Amino acid sequence: MTGNTHLFDLSGKVACITGASSGLGRRAALTLAAAGAKVVGVARRADALDNLCAEIGPAAAAVVADVASRDGLERTVADISAPFGAPDILVHAAGVNTREAADDVTFNGWDQTLALNLSAPFFLSKAFVPEMRKKGWGRIVNFASLQTTRAFPGGIAYGATKGGIAQLTRAMAEAWSPDGITANAIGPGFFPTELTAAVFEDDARAARNAAQTCIGRNGTLSDMDGPILFLCSDASAYVTGQVLMVDGGFTAK
Repeated sequence: MTGNTHLFDLSGKVACITGASSGLGRRAALTLAAAGAKVVGVARRADALDNLCAEIGPAAAAVVADVASRDGLERTVADISAPFGAPDILVHAAGVNTREAADDVTFNGWDQTLALNLSAPFFLSKAFVPEMRKKGWGRIVNFASLQTTRAFPGGIAYGATKGGIAQLTRAMAEAWSPDGITANAIGPGFFPTELTAAVFEDDARAARNAAQTCIGRNGTLSDMDGPILFLCSDASAYVTGQVLMVDGGFTAK
């Protein structure tokens, strides 16, 4: 039997993670760096990115940008490529949930949610596909959600984008996988992040969510390490167009 530890080795790869200033995006950056990748973290908060880079060391760089800004896209793409070259791996972890009830949804809230959660992953990926195609290798990981398939109160705009992410992921796979570029999505359950702070501040609600899972608990950041590394490495070479739910079995019940 031959060894297969190389399947998860990202040495020589460059990974770009949006939303890297906190939560699951930050965790993804740390995980991929530990596997040998050079990491470019993208977010709007410079201080949080500086802390991330200090923790990782010379293999990390920061780009302060709003990936939802169409006017700034060209500059953002150039800034991401500047430290280590064009990325081989894209992890689209940036997201927003305005939590507006259906009757209270505003044009601004709707547009903001679609721009960051759905449009940004597509247009940023599209910008880097040509370089991935030249190498014959690329990994795109989008972020889905429990709301990709479930309707939650106050989540109509967010849920629409996360339902869209599932189809975007399949369409990316259809378009780009013949060139060696896989596209998949991770669907987190309830993890303690800034986006879910309101959930975890309510002990009763957090307990109900934990009881809904098959495993019987909510997620911890370390639960994301294996899935993100799998989808960003050679280990998932024949996996594309899929949504991997990392939810403790929440959607299985």
